[in-house]
Amino acid sequence: MASDIDLDLVFRNAAGKKVSLNIEEPKTGVTKAEIDAAMQVVVENNVFNTSGGDIVEAVEGRLRTITTDVVAE
Repeated sequence: MASDIDLDLVFRNAAGKKVSLNIEEPKTGVTKAEIDAAMQVVVENNVFNTSGGDIVEAVEGRLRTITTDVVAE
């Protein structure tokens, strides 16, 4: 069994749709304040294009643990 942790950053674009950015293997111990600050930089600098226009709001950051079990015969 193996586990990985991803960081999902969720934003809202100009069309009101949610847009997610997935970061694999974020640093250990990343804090809410660090996540919020990074998301604010993305919003303020209009870093990414989306089909629904500019990213206008940071919605949430979430850590996701992915566990993989190999099925053996």
